[in-house]
Amino acid sequence: MIRVLFVFLGCAAIALGQQPDHADISPGHSYQGETFNEGPRQRAYLMGKTGNVRFPITTTSKDAQAFFEQGVGQLHGFWYFEAERSFRQVALLDPECAMAYWGMAMANHENEKRAAGFIKKARALLRAAPRREQLYVESLTELLLSGGDKRKRQERCMDALKRIAADYPDDLEARAFTIVRAWQWKIGPQTQALDKMLDDIFKVNPLHPAHHYRIHLWDGPNPSNALGAAALCGASAPACAHMWHMPGHTYDKLKRYAEAAWQQEASSRADHAYMMRDRVLPDQIHNYAHNQEWLVRSLSHIGRVNDAVALAKNLIELPRHPKYNTLTRGGKSASYGRTRLFELLERYELWDETLKLSGTMYLEPTESAGDQVKRLRLIGLAQAGKGNRESLAKTIALLQKAPTKGGTPEPKGKGGKGGKGGFPMLDASAARDNAVKELQMLDKLLAEEPQEALEILKSLKNLSQTRQARYYLQCGDAAKAEQLAKQASDAAKNQVAPLALYVETLHENGKAKECAEAFERLRKMSGEIDSLESPLFKRLDPIAMELKAPSDWRIKTKFPKDFGARPSLDSIGPLRWQPTAAPAWSLPCAASRECTSKEFAGKPTLVIFYLGEGCPHCVEQIAKFSEQQKGFKDAGIGIVAISTDTTEALTRALNGDKKIPFPIASDVKCEVFKQFRAYDDFENQPLHGTFLIDGKGLVRWYDIGYEPFMDTAFVLTEAKRLLALPVP
Repeated sequence: MIRVLFVFLGCAAIALGQQPDHADISPGHSYQGETFNEGPRQRAYLMGKTGNVRFPITTTSKDAQAFFEQGVGQLHGFWYFEAERSFRQVALLDPECAMAYWGMAMANHENEKRAAGFIKKARALLRAAPRREQLYVESLTELLLSGGDKRKRQERCMDALKRIAADYPDDLEARAFTIVRAWQWKIGPQTQALDKMLDDIFKVNPLHPAHHYRIHLWDGPNPSNALGAAALCGASAPACAHMWHMPGHTYDKLKRYAEAAWQQEASSRADHAYMMRDRVLPDQIHNYAHNQEWLVRSLSHIGRVNDAVALAKNLIELPRHPKYNTLTRGGKSASYGRTRLFELLERYELWDETLKLSGTMYLEPTESAGDQVKRLRLIGLAQAGKGNRESLAKTIALLQKAPTKGGTPEPKGKGGKGGKGGFPMLDASAARDNAVKELQMLDKLLAEEPQEALEILKSLKNLSQTRQARYYLQCGDAAKAEQLAKQASDAAKNQVAPLALYVETLHENGKAKECAEAFERLRKMSGEIDSLESPLFKRLDPIAMELKAPSDWRIKTKFPKDFGARPSLDSIGPLRWQPTAAPAWSLPCAASRECTSKEFAGKPTLVIFYLGEGCPHCVEQIAKFSEQQKGFKDAGIGIVAISTDTTEALTRALNGDKKIPFPIASDVKCEVFKQFRAYDDFENQPLHGTFLIDGKGLVRWYDIGYEPFMDTAFVLTEAKRLLALPVP
């Protein structure tokens, strides 16, 4: 089937008759300056369920008050992207509201440059604002504009917040923000005192979203102190995905991985419901990739292997963008997905799946020398696991020749600097040589030379205890294997994989009583295991038979009472993000004909939202896509553009010196721009936008912003990757 890719390249329209004082502003750029170029530029709506907060401000608009309190709730849930949108809506409804810009600054807690721009705007509007609001603006003025040592600025900001809390004792939000800044900056009251302040908030408002902050306070020293907050956090603001995520911290620290997985899955589903409803790409959201990769780990700990693999693969599949998500950027979906997939395939010895994926995008070679060593090592492990010495020999040869320098550095996400299992990180050359020796050891085992294999094993570095235990078992040293498996199981309390291996080693050493006890412990945590057919559990079949356990020896999970009442996960949202349908459109084209989306139905196609003569950057973009048109055509991808120019202007452009090799439709009123959200609702101007739409009419990728997306090679490569994936 021919594929056509719609790329909507949208630009701000001079044709709309902008005010004269905007003539010097580049199309798509904010009329209010650089600070407003980034962030959400589409209007907000009242979502509901974003947190029960009360924060009265000076405004003539009831709607502005409602949006302001929605934004404050979103701040408490660290939902910064949507918080800024809510505060922008406040400014739209009440342009004189200084607190709207204070809110925008708060929503850019991690971007001081933008936050400073917003607080300058707030200061300009203070005038006759009441003292309480002046103090709120002063708190951020001290932090962002006062200059000098950052620690001193933070202390002055904290002093201003404490003054608000003291002078206005009914203002719970001042106390809540004091608590979170004290925790973030490690300034002022200690944990016990901050926890007491939270008690005071909850006496007045038992479901205040500050339950989030109690979890953070006790995340390190004593997570059991946050169990009450963990049971209430999600319910306090169920629309905010991060509020479902946070209790996962508590349960993870307490080794209650089934509960942690529930929380992270709830967060994932809440994010997906929001993203698919409001057409937001996954990696645009703060902490989305972090939650997803943690969910994969939790699923791995409890044995939901198939779900974990599917989710890791989904992270790799998600749309990529140079700004939000690439394979080489740590802490993003693509890099996290690949890392977690490597871990799962090795941990659960999924060798058939490894070999199946080795020639696909999931385990594709990369330009990173270190990553290529890891990839070849994993493939070699799978070949050895399947007993294929011939293929293993070829992989060893490739690994021996693998470069150890050059290419793209490996992505670095959150976590420490140590290597696997806490060992010192090996340099690239040592890591390659170690991987070669490991595969050579496995080849010796396949050749039935266990003593030679054992000598190599003793020289290997940075192997996890579970992998060492497996190797010592294969080499015939069952006692050493048991010792290592016990250490691994003790260190990974309540994780099913290391305990399953420990059961196996006990059985191999003839320790019937200890084996039976360990197997019973495994059964008690087995309720989430999604398949007993994976090799790690399949090897326990004869043990289960000896112990007269049922063939399906899993015991259903029962959550403790302190977990609290929870909604069904399905009611929160879908488990996986999926692309949503593009709007249908019909517009006049040059040469007095009508263009409609129906022309491209069934042919995933490329579209360009285009201003034309009034936007030099758009003209440059059109030229770039025109030059690349053959590449798209060869890939089965067509191109069409949508412009804010009149049909007469489009006819002139099409008949100019530089021919445009694809049709252009006219959208003078920007109706289609608005349908695709390539429009600034706050400033009433269209934006640059690039959309990839597949043959089923689903938006697979997009870019919206104050500048047009110019990297045509990236769009073509990403289009091919996404369109090659199974149709959702």
